[in-house]
Amino acid sequence: MTSFHKSMQKFRAGLEAGYLQEAYSGLMGYMRGLRLHFEKKFPNFSVPSKIYYGFMDMTYFAISTPVTKPHKLKFGVLFEYTNFQFEIYLSGFNRKVGAKYWRIIQEKNWTGYTLAEDPKKVDFIVYNVLAADPDFADLDALTAKIEKGTLDFIDQSEGFLKSLSA
Repeated sequence: MTSFHKSMQKFRAGLEAGYLQEAYSGLMGYMRGLRLHFEKKFPNFSVPSKIYYGFMDMTYFAISTPVTKPHKLKFGVLFEYTNFQFEIYLSGFNRKVGAKYWRIIQEKNWTGYTLAEDPKKVDFIVYNVLAADPDFADLDALTAKIEKGTLDFIDQSEGFLKSLSA
């Protein structure tokens, strides 16, 4: 494990080189544009204007749909820094709601996505990778890939939620 002091020296060197600011600014701009893309293209979605910028662990924005809102659930489209990939989460409005649906998903044996190990320790119930090792050289293709994966995840999640009341 690198010491805090050595990590800060490396961090400073990256800042002095200028690429950290450029990359971070570009990523934040892309996330704002992606959020706006979903807001404009899918008016039936509720896409709050707030983006969670995080602590270089994740950056995300939320999406709610007419199906998820009554269940107090939402989706999070995020960039996850450690694995350097885009992901989508199904989350509760709070951890209590998340834990409730985590139990339901386990009981109903809904599969296809990665289930959280312990919903009381994380802010998601299930997640899926949208774009591993994303290609930032072609942002239109990246956006299309994220959009398709997001819509598939939303469709599958809504289908599961609808089956609960059937």
